[in-house]
Amino acid sequence: MEVCGTHTEAIGRFGLRSILNDNFNLISGPGCPVCVTHSSYIDYVYNLALNENIIIATYGDMIRVPGSTPSISLEKAKALGGDIRIVYSSIDAVSLAIDNPQSKVLFLGIGFETTAPHTAVAIKEAKYNNIKNFYVLSMHKSVEPVMKSLLRDKELNIQGFLCPGHVAAIIGEKGFYFLRDFNCPGVITGFKIEDIVVGLWKLLKMIKERDIGVENAYKSIVSKDGNIVALKVIEEVFYKKKDYWRGIGAIDSSGFKIRDEYGKYNIENIYPLEINKFEENSMCQCGKVLKGIIKPEQCNLFKEVCTPENPIGPCMVSVEGSCAAYYKYY
Repeated sequence: MEVCGTHTEAIGRFGLRSILNDNFNLISGPGCPVCVTHSSYIDYVYNLALNENIIIATYGDMIRVPGSTPSISLEKAKALGGDIRIVYSSIDAVSLAIDNPQSKVLFLGIGFETTAPHTAVAIKEAKYNNIKNFYVLSMHKSVEPVMKSLLRDKELNIQGFLCPGHVAAIIGEKGFYFLRDFNCPGVITGFKIEDIVVGLWKLLKMIKERDIGVENAYKSIVSKDGNIVALKVIEEVFYKKKDYWRGIGAIDSSGFKIRDEYGKYNIENIYPLEINKFEENSMCQCGKVLKGIIKPEQCNLFKEVCTPENPIGPCMVSVEGSCAAYYKYY
């Protein structure tokens, strides 16, 4: 299993799955941050955008993600008059707050350990400059808890992981040593096709030789201990708490939430968020796709009702989503 949306997109773009024989089953996991964002978060932001004096600052790939129904998204909120702004960095959102002192500016913090430091720095910047109208909704997730959840899942039989190079650049080789506890090998690799091929070859070799270690095939970027400065700022601003993953459910210690010391920047302290634990769109199989139980083409909606122009589930929205990659390349 690859647990990185960039790996998923690259594997599809270069047709790697099409040249693998039947003895090799390469599946996509929950490596797309947009895809795993629970629908309750989308509903929450949608309602804030339409009912409060709030500017929503977000990365572009969040715009079209559907909430609990396909009629709810930030794109639709904007069409109804909500003030939705696309930003290219968390610091852009801080600047937006400075330029609009009469409005609350809400930055949507999304991503794994790769982007969590950026959001943490923005919060620290807002505190340093005493910016009073800047807020964050932290939807950041941690990779380790979800990978452990997949390894415990009796529906799956994962024999090895192609570990995400972006995340590994932050958490280091040591961040994946937990795989040893599950007798599961892992290889950290980059995103060029030659990186991925070498990573898969190393992983196959480890599986064949029953090597349960973690190998770093991306040493030009990833060190053993990771990015110490980034890890420190994550630890300073966030703590880990149970969080909800779309199609997967609640996973303990999987969400990065804002510490009380920075609580005045946490939008949830002003407008409490309630996670709706209802069954999401029962026809959409995004949850099973994210867990690698089925391939996208096994969903009845795939290419029939669910397309990039009319996404029913989030896996069809982002370029890193499994369904979007399969739609484009297979």
